Formats: sequence, C-alpha cells, structure tokens
Amino acid sequence: MAAAAAARINFFLNPINPLNSKATTHLRTRLHFQPSRRRPRATSFCTRASTTPVHDEAAASDPFVLTTPLYYVNAPPHMGSAYTTIAADAIARFQRLLGKKVIFITGTDEHGEKIATAAADSASTPAQHCDIISQSYISLWKNLDIAYDKFIRTTDPKHEAIVKEFYSRVLANGDIYRADYEGLYCVNCEEYKDEKELLDNNCCPTHLKPCVARKEDNYFFALSKYQKSLEETLAKNSNFVQPSFRLNEVQSWIRSGLRDFSISRALVEWGIPVPNDSKQTIYVWFDALLGYISALSEDTEQPDLERAVSSGWPASLHLIGKDILRFHAVYWPAMLMSAGLGLPKMVFGHGFLTKDGMKMGKSLGNTIEPNDLVHKFGCDAVRYFFLREVEFGNDGDYSEDRFINIVNAHLANSIGNLLNRTLGLLKKNCQSTLVVDSSIAAEGITFKHTVEKLVEKAQVQYGNLALSSACEAVLEISNAGNLYMDERAPWSLFKQGGAASEAAAKDLVIILEAMRIIAVALSPVTPSLSWRIYGQLGYSREQFDAATWSDTKWGGLKSGQVMAQPKPIFARIENPTEEQNAVEAPKKTVKKDKLPPQAKRVVEA
Repeated sequence: MAAAAAARINFFLNPINPLNSKATTHLRTRLHFQPSRRRPRATSFCTRASTTPVHDEAAASDPFVLTTPLYYVNAPPHMGSAYTTIAADAIARFQRLLGKKVIFITGTDEHGEKIATAAADSASTPAQHCDIISQSYISLWKNLDIAYDKFIRTTDPKHEAIVKEFYSRVLANGDIYRADYEGLYCVNCEEYKDEKELLDNNCCPTHLKPCVARKEDNYFFALSKYQKSLEETLAKNSNFVQPSFRLNEVQSWIRSGLRDFSISRALVEWGIPVPNDSKQTIYVWFDALLGYISALSEDTEQPDLERAVSSGWPASLHLIGKDILRFHAVYWPAMLMSAGLGLPKMVFGHGFLTKDGMKMGKSLGNTIEPNDLVHKFGCDAVRYFFLREVEFGNDGDYSEDRFINIVNAHLANSIGNLLNRTLGLLKKNCQSTLVVDSSIAAEGITFKHTVEKLVEKAQVQYGNLALSSACEAVLEISNAGNLYMDERAPWSLFKQGGAASEAAAKDLVIILEAMRIIAVALSPVTPSLSWRIYGQLGYSREQFDAATWSDTKWGGLKSGQVMAQPKPIFARIENPTEEQNAVEAPKKTVKKDKLPPQAKRVVEA
C-alpha cells in the first residue's frame, strides 16, 4: 500500500541542535581555499532515535507533504520541469485517493545573477521578469492539470522573512563565518567548481561553458562540520535518497570529504540581503531551499519559522532532477541539522529526458516545448506518455512517433474503444441501462479476480513511486477486458436471445464495472480522461471528485443505473509519418474477414 510505503521510509533520526544562547558574531578571516580538502571540524551536533513507531495514529494523521524544485525563472518552463511536476501531481493525487491530507508544494526560484542578466537582456527589471516567467509556470501547470496546494515565489515577503530567521539560527549556532574565496565560477550553476571536476578549458561538465575566475568576500556555511552526521544519517536510513543507485552517489560525495560552501554573494544585488550586512545577498541555495518551509506559512499569518514548520514539516518527499541531488541530499540536510529542524523523509532524484536519443539543447534545435505538446495532443496524452514510458528514476527518451503510437494504442484503442463499443452494445440492446448489480454479474467469473489482482498491483506500484508499472497494471485491466469481450462475443449472444441475451447483458455490466475501476485507478495519471470515463458511466462531477481508492473495489455499478450516450473519450491522434507512408505505399484491398482483431471489434460492435 502507498501509505505503508510512505511509512516504510523508517526515518528514525530526529536532529536536535539547541541554539547557542549568544549569537555568534561574523568572524572576518582572510582565507584562500585550495583544491586540497579541509580537515572536517568536530561537531557538537547530536541525534536521537525516535521511539515512536512510524505507523502510530499520530504519524497516520501527519500530512503528506511533497515538493518539486522551485524552478529557476531565468527562462520559461521546459519539458524537464514539466516532467517533475507531472510526476509529483500523480503522486499527490494518489495519496489523496488514500485519504491522506496532502500538501503539494511547487513554485519559482527568483533570485540570483542569471535572473538579473536575463531581465537586462529583455529590457525589463528583475521583478518584472520574475512576474512574467512565474506566471508562465502557473499557466503551464493549469494546462497540464496540475493540482498543487502551495505555489511559493522566493520574492514573496513571507519567504524573505523565513530565510532571514533561518539564517540567524544557523549563525547563532556558529556555522556561518566570513572569508575570501578565489576560484573558478560557473555562472549557469551559480557555483564555484573544483578544477578536477571540470572539462578541458575549465568548462563546466553540465553546461559545457568555461568557468570564470572570481575572487570575492563571502559568508560560508560550515558544511564540513556535518560530515559525520550525514554519514550516520545515510547509514541508518537507506531510504533517505532514492533510487538506491543515487544513494551510492551521495555517499561517495560525502566520503570524498565535504567542503564548506559560500552562502552569499557580494557582486549580486538581486537577492535577499544578508542580515546585518546589506552589502551582500544570500546565495541561491540558502534562499531557494527554504521555499519548502516558507510555502507552509499561511498568507494571513505573520511569517514565523516555527509556525511554518508546525504546519507540515518535515516533507515526506522531495522530487528533483538528478542534477540538483547534491544540494538536496547533502547541503540541505546539513543546513536543517544546524537550524535544529527535522530532515525530509525522502529525496528522490529522477533522470533526464532526451529526444530521439539525443540530449536536448536550444543550440541543437531539438528542445521539447511542453505547451506545444499540450496544445497538439492534450494534457492526458502528455501526462500518460511520460509517466508510462519513462521508468521513474532513470533517463527517458521522447520521440513523436513513439508518443503517438503509445497513446493511440493504450488510451484510444485499449481503453477508449473498449468503453465506446460496450456502451454502444448497451444502448442498442438494453436502452443504456444496467440489468444487474456488477457484484452479482461477476459471481464465479475469473475476470473479476484478475481485475482485483491488478488493482492491488497498481496500488503497490504507486506507493513505491513506480509510476510506469502502475500505469502498466491499469492498462492490463483494459487488455484483459478486451480479451474477455472477444471471447464472450456479446454481440453474437444478443442475436441468440433468451438466456444467451441475459448472459450478454451481464457481460456488459462486467466490462463497464472494470471501466469504472480503471477510471479511478488511472486518475492520478490522467485525471481528465478518467473524469470523461466516469461521466460516460452516468456519474456526476461531484461523484468523481469524491472518489477514493476504496472505489476500486469491485461492485460499484448497480442495477438500473443509466449510462450516458456513448461517445469517444479519447480521439485517435493521426501520425504524419504513417500518413506519408500510406501515400507512398500501394493501396491494398482488405477483406472484412481478414481485418485485424482491433478493427473487427469496431465492426462487430
């Protein structure tokens, strides 16, 4: 079960780090950091094991808080950010079906050098630029049917207040100091790089652009102080970073030695001023990561760190791309330890998307624009393809041919055609009215048990964040339904009349009950399509919105229930490649008795 999967996180560490009674003053030192590793300093941080079982009533009543990254607004949203958010939305919807109180957080990261540069390039102020790009995310999320609960912008005054309070806590704990830093800086990463991790000509391995030499006076966070604590945390909680191969990456980073990192910039004006030093602004990660907590603060409240934390922290799940794993699985936990706050229960780093087997890039002209996909194919198709075809956690590839073929085969043919032809037979032979309860119709029918097993499988897979496998399990229900229809051939039974006709009417009830279950089980992935299925089965929008996972139990449809008039729930997408091939290939006459099985179903229905 998904609730059990969330509980299995078994996160027993509850970091306790009382703040020092006296605030530590900024220590001004002159340090020149070299590539050699710093000796980790001893830490006074301690942890304690929780004695409270993770499955107790208090834990069960805790909200399920999940987050996407706060997306950087130097440019409009791309398919990578859309992919993370679609996945987060599916997980949130599933948890809601289980009856959990869900707080789904997303938002935009709006400070930093790249933002100021992008604004200048477009002849606008940073604030104007952030308003425009942030709104483009909100619009895309609406088009993709993303049902988030909180949208936080790091330019929000309540966020700034939370960041400053958090900064002051870490400062009071003695973990912030001042120093000079000289090194190679990647503007796109907004991070200093070690020479050993760079490519030829000091190019960043991620952005493939040369890093620039910089020297500046910054404030630093004592990350090295938390080396041992982080090692112990990961050793005791193997679920903290997922998938497991990403945990191996994180442990390798930590074992290689942690270095303190800069948390301010003297040369960047567009940001939150450092408390007590208005000449510096807080660096992006010490700012943006706090959005996960500031989002929990209500707009009507005076911003307060403790009050925000009490509204749902720690998060149940951070969903991120693998490129920002280090910041979420190393920097962020250490920052929270320093402030005496609990750690998120899981950080899940998914892979990258490619197009036609190639890395995407504007210079290659092969980027995927999510708005274009939605406008061309619809949000259900986009959501389904990326969640079904990309094994969550690994890299995945997009090609338009495969997109169209998968969506047509699964949504238009296997699911859509099964519903449409069944409702057509019901209208023709039963006046669109069910003749018997679905629980009675399925007595002694193996198909019912097949559906129940697949529903159970889908639930487990959703809970394990195996979204592709969950989609596959639901699709298997429709595949089994199509096989059942072909074997039973109710259109022929109706022609025989009598007992055969009664059996055929029961067969239609059985298939429509399976379609009802599919609608609920697939709703985390394709909410709009699922509603159209539910509406075809005679339910109201209010009934669909009130559905829970318990509605996947067999027996929902009742005798006398009237179905809606049959109409396609998902239009087949025309494939330009197939059309071109059809034009070029010689035409062949296909006799009716040699039609493929799927085509025969349409004819016979």
